[in-house]
Amino acid sequence: MSAPDQAYGAGARSFTAGGQTSTAPAPVAGQSAYGAQQAAQQARPQAAARPASGPRKVRLTLSRVDAWSVAKMGFLVSVAIGIAFVVMIAVLWMILDGMGVFTDLDRTVRTVLGESGAKFDLMNFVGFGRVLSLATVIGVIDVFLLTALSTLGAFLYNICSALVGGVQVTLTDD
Repeated sequence: MSAPDQAYGAGARSFTAGGQTSTAPAPVAGQSAYGAQQAAQQARPQAAARPASGPRKVRLTLSRVDAWSVAKMGFLVSVAIGIAFVVMIAVLWMILDGMGVFTDLDRTVRTVLGESGAKFDLMNFVGFGRVLSLATVIGVIDVFLLTALSTLGAFLYNICSALVGGVQVTLTDD
């Protein structure tokens, strides 16, 4: 090989574009690698524009789901659901209390029981603190159950996809 060939590669390069073969000139002594690239660019024939044939479609198969990533996502989603549940219960309780529903229910229960001497206060049973505590306990149980169920679902999916091959998905480029 000559000195320029050793400096810039293997001399003349050929390529195919649109069914035509062309040869780029080899770099000469004193010409930079950038100059050689420009010479190769000028020697290339323009490739024919590809006609638009509509959106591309790719067909993929979801054959395995990582159980650890499903457990992490299941935990985060269930925490979000638990927090939303507690907030929803608090807002619902405040709306019902603002409308006077608990006062009306308390008055109705006192009327039904009569003045038999038994003191009854509905707010001892459905007070804001009690309702919010119960909602928080249900939210914590929800976090554990949904995390465990999502992880179990990932394991079951992996077993089933090993038997039948997984879920086939077609993606399109619009």
